[in-house]
Formats: sequence, C-alpha cells, structure tokens
Amino acid sequence: MTSTYGDWLKQQRETAGLTQQQLADMTVMTRSHIAHIEAGRRVPSKEDARRLDKALNTGNVLSSFLPQDDVAIADYFEAVRALEQQAVMIREFALTFFPGILQTKRYAREVLGAAFPPVSEEECDRRVVTRLERAKILEDPLTPVVWALLDETLLRRPVASGGIMAEQIMHVVRLAETGRIRAHVMPFGAGLHPLMGSMLTLMWFEDQPPLAYSEGGHAARLHDSPTVVRKWQHRYDLALSDALPQKESLALLRATAEEYGHHD
Repeated sequence: MTSTYGDWLKQQRETAGLTQQQLADMTVMTRSHIAHIEAGRRVPSKEDARRLDKALNTGNVLSSFLPQDDVAIADYFEAVRALEQQAVMIREFALTFFPGILQTKRYAREVLGAAFPPVSEEECDRRVVTRLERAKILEDPLTPVVWALLDETLLRRPVASGGIMAEQIMHVVRLAETGRIRAHVMPFGAGLHPLMGSMLTLMWFEDQPPLAYSEGGHAARLHDSPTVVRKWQHRYDLALSDALPQKESLALLRATAEEYGHHD
C-alpha cells in the first residue's frame, strides 16, 4: 500500500509541532492508529480524516485525498500480514482455499505453485516460508482467538492430491479439537448466504479500531471505515448462524478427510 498519504500526514503533524500522541488526543484516536496511518498500513475513515484536517488546519485535504480502496491484492499483503500479527481476534471466511494461517506446508506449496504467471521454484519456496511464518501466530495458546468459517466448496474441490487434502483437513480438525480455533462449515444445503463471492478476514485489536479485509478474483480491499467494517461483521454473523455447529462441522471434516484417503 502506498505511504504517500501517510508521509504527508506525518509532515503536517511535525510542522504543527505535534507528537503522535498529541494528535491522537486531539482527534479521538489512539497513538498506534496514527502511527499505522503514517506508515501506510491503515487508511483513515472519512470521519477520522475530517478530524485530522480540523486538528492540523489542512482544510479538507486529508478528507478529499483518501487512498482508494480498489487496489491489487499484492499491494495489501504486507499491510494485512503486519496487522494479522497484532490482532487479538481473527474471524476468517474461506470460500476457495483454506485460510493462510491454517495452511499446511504441502497444501500451501500446491496453492502457491499454481500461480499464474508461473513463478520459479525459488520464488515458490519464499512464498511458502512467508505463509508458514504467518501461521506461527497460532503457537501462542491464547491470542489471537481464531474462528474459521469454511464453505463446503473448499472441502469438495480438490486443489491438491487426496493425501494433501486429507492432511490439510485434519490439521484444521486437530486445531479445533485442542481448542486453539473454532471451526464451522457452511454446508451446501444452506444455499445462498451473505458471504458468497469473496473471502473475508475480520480483525480486532487491543488499541486500534477493527478492520475487514475482503478478497475476490484479482482485487482486494482493506476496510477501515467503521460503517463498512460493521457491515462485514454483520454479514459474517448472519452467515455463521446458518453454518453447522462445531461438533457437526468436525464430523463432516473427518468424513471428508476419509474420502480423500485419510486412515489415521
């Protein structure tokens, strides 16, 4: 994500002789939220930008030149990955592939190796390592709290060999059985639901507003607007209400793994 907006904000703050904390106090934000905006990791909501303009006496510049949401997936990846490490709660909805933080090494290699245009073995290795690094947040037994809502589509469409699919599915089952995550399956029988058409990650933080990250096709959006984030949260809640309870979800996951050839 470009940091031009954040750089300009920082310049205006320093010209005004304000620290990040002082500006945060003036605009009813947290210091870390200001820091993330300046670093290009967050986009302020329209209301945030209005308060920043007022505090810095910049007219409506920060309100008028908010970065556009419609940016390529790769442009958001670093920002989302950094925020993922700071989240205290993450709720995932996965439609096509298992969420990155839940992927096994072999599954990740299959998914990342199918990139188009093709990438070299070295580049694929680098991407796999990066994805596995993301999964290390689950090594902490308590934080972040993770909920995974999995559309049945990703269970039934084999994107790798039967053995790899079974291994991936059972990895999720074990994480749920140990209580590290909650896992729910959205069955085909639920029909149309509010999250069809895109994957979604919701994140909550100790000292920052929550955000939503949606991805579909070849575009992604990182949402900071409180109104938009609440909309995605409500959609997630509605979809979750139609999903299978965890006990039934784990039974379906185990049965699907068996169909792929898992016999442990």
